[in-house]
Amino acid sequence: MKDFAGRIAVITGGGTGMGRELARQLVAEGCNVAMCDVSAANMAETRRLCEVERLPQGLRITTHVADVASEDDLKRFAGEVAEQHDTDKIHLLFNNAGIGGGGSMIANSREEWERTFNICWFGVYYGTRTFLPMLLKADQGHIVNTSSINGFWASVGPMVPHTSYSAAKFAVKGFSEALQTDLRLNAPHIKCSVVMPGHIGTSIVSNSRKIQSGNLSDTMNATEIAQIRARIASMGFDVTRLSDDDVARLAAARARSFLEDAPTSAAQAATIILDGVKAERWRILVGADAEKIDRRVRETPEQAYDVEFFQSFAKEVGWKLGTQ
Repeated sequence: MKDFAGRIAVITGGGTGMGRELARQLVAEGCNVAMCDVSAANMAETRRLCEVERLPQGLRITTHVADVASEDDLKRFAGEVAEQHDTDKIHLLFNNAGIGGGGSMIANSREEWERTFNICWFGVYYGTRTFLPMLLKADQGHIVNTSSINGFWASVGPMVPHTSYSAAKFAVKGFSEALQTDLRLNAPHIKCSVVMPGHIGTSIVSNSRKIQSGNLSDTMNATEIAQIRARIASMGFDVTRLSDDDVARLAAARARSFLEDAPTSAAQAATIILDGVKAERWRILVGADAEKIDRRVRETPEQAYDVEFFQSFAKEVGWKLGTQ
């Protein structure tokens, strides 16, 4: 699919980050977009940004509130897409939505762990299941599943448990690889790519906090403070002397650092992804850090979780320790 003009793209997690930038760049190329997110306000901003430039006549951008961890929500989303875009087909499916949290099987709650896993894995599975009939009806289709470098390297630091997100992203990678054969045999007009970003400058840290707690405002509530305490404690730190204000400040600083200190912006990531789709690459590494850690893990897999391995890699790519 060399040209997106006149096509219809579905994007999950379109309210911020890479989802927002994918929408903006697709619309700029004349592609119709239907996006979902849990935040109507964030999607409204994405839509506003898409409409800054004069849109081609008849181009449609629609927003749909949906939780990708709910199959019923995604079925409703698909029905709305069919109705509002007056179509029975789509051409591009970006299973992009994701959050962090639930890093520890021990220190974090089961609810937090499964919330992360359900969005990051079942969001991809339900998204593919739900929109596959519409992809099958298109002349060409492409499924783009967002995994992560944590889909082949389950670490963001030697002192940071990262079990839920990594388990989900490994599942997304394996699912996407298995689809290569399934689609070739049963739906050869549909391609599938797995996207594995490194550190991308997005709001995933603050968004994850909001979604995990069910509080979409910028003011932290008691549940969020407790979850952040548990995360800090899971890294081996004494949190008994930290006030709630201390915890809130640490969380805000981490979110700001993750967004501002990233070596690759969300816009740059979206460009790499769309270029990969046009080139029909099934494996899309995003960022120089992703390319380097991919090579390192392949070369020395037995050392991949040693403290020295992480420190050496972080120094090489310029990651600031503690921001991942």
